[in-house]
Amino acid sequence: MVTTDNLANVLSALNNAEAAGKNEIVISPASKVIVAVLKIFKIEKYIADLNVRKDLRGGSVLIKLAKQINKVNVIKPRFSVTLDKLEKFEKRYLPAKDFGRIILSTPKGIMTHIEAKEKKLGGVLLAYVY
Repeated sequence: MVTTDNLANVLSALNNAEAAGKNEIVISPASKVIVAVLKIFKIEKYIADLNVRKDLRGGSVLIKLAKQINKVNVIKPRFSVTLDKLEKFEKRYLPAKDFGRIILSTPKGIMTHIEAKEKKLGGVLLAYVY
């Protein structure tokens, strides 16, 4: 079976597991983008821990949930944003100022919108979480 958006599948599984009250889930396949987004979630305390396992089928990730996610989703289409237009998307995807994070892919790597503002970078919107 061919999947078109693995990041959307992972975030949907994460959202469903949180809603069902599960303690951990296993995600596969695990790409570099998926692992980078999940590491940001761990840094921001949305998930408790993650363990990346390599194998011949694309790898997998064991995620221990922290019961902190209200909603997580991808942003489609993947809008390219400049620094001055980032606030418009904050208002669109996040429920309140300083509540939640937007994940961007920038020339300096994948980071939150707060880091992108500090570093004065634009990029491509990937996902949001609150």
